[in-house]
Amino acid sequence: MNVLQIMENILQTVVAGLLTGSIYGLMCVGLALIFGVMRVINFAQGDFMMLGMYAAYYLFGLLGLQAVFGSLVGTYVAIALAVPVLYGVGYAIHATLISRVSGTRTAQLDGEGHYAQLILTLGIAMILTNGAQMVFGSVMASMRTPLTTVAWDIPVGAISVFLNKSRTIAGVASVVAICLISLLINRSPLGRALRASADNPVAATYMGIDVNKAHRVAFAMGVAITALAGGLLATNYPFHPFVGVEYVIVMYAGVVLGGMGSIVGAFWGGLTIGLVQQMSTLILPTQLQNTAIFVVFLLIVFFRPQGFFGRSVDRT
Repeated sequence: MNVLQIMENILQTVVAGLLTGSIYGLMCVGLALIFGVMRVINFAQGDFMMLGMYAAYYLFGLLGLQAVFGSLVGTYVAIALAVPVLYGVGYAIHATLISRVSGTRTAQLDGEGHYAQLILTLGIAMILTNGAQMVFGSVMASMRTPLTTVAWDIPVGAISVFLNKSRTIAGVASVVAICLISLLINRSPLGRALRASADNPVAATYMGIDVNKAHRVAFAMGVAITALAGGLLATNYPFHPFVGVEYVIVMYAGVVLGGMGSIVGAFWGGLTIGLVQQMSTLILPTQLQNTAIFVVFLLIVFFRPQGFFGRSVDRT
């Protein structure tokens, strides 16, 4: 293998890692929003992503979107429609279950409700996984579009880089979604209410903010964002009811790498994981990708425990 081939392989892998990592970053942002505002460790986040995949899949088929918009546009319309559906699911689950062990009620619970939250979200994850298997079956599903197997050939000097069109669209959509979410959190009244509820719930209550409602909106938004990432991921990879278990580890690793509670950090954490995962294929077998991810994860956490954008805290 000559030098040009090596350079082409490296550049191709970097591009693939950035495209995959941008989707990982989006799903990490959904989890970071929930933890950052509510301080709830949600083990069911991967299964909400799985529901987003299936919601888009069945909306595409049941609503006849393919006949109306075509195979390409109809797929992305179905993904967009799945976002409010999963927002409603997240809102309902918080109202009926999560609110019992979070928000202003945690003052009355042992460990500020964290013990109950862990068990509750783990139980929700198991119910969603097994319920999805009973309803959807264990056969792999896919939302492949006409662009899934088509690529742009981009010349870079004496070498070429191939950009898969479906992955590129998903990656660009993820970055656009991140920018819109950042604007919403930092510039809108809703974002200010969410940040106030996260920083000081007591003071936010005195300022007239309904902290419990803010938590409900944050949870629903986090579920919807991760569902969007799942729908975009489903255009390139097949999925099944147990897919959430595979990606919830990636989500938590990305959130920790970025810094607990940091929305921007979560995106960069997910991007780093995608890049490491793809770069590892240059020297390691595919089945060792996750091993490479956690080796790098441990190294970063060892030298910077607070993550990329986290703040270190002096304890007395």
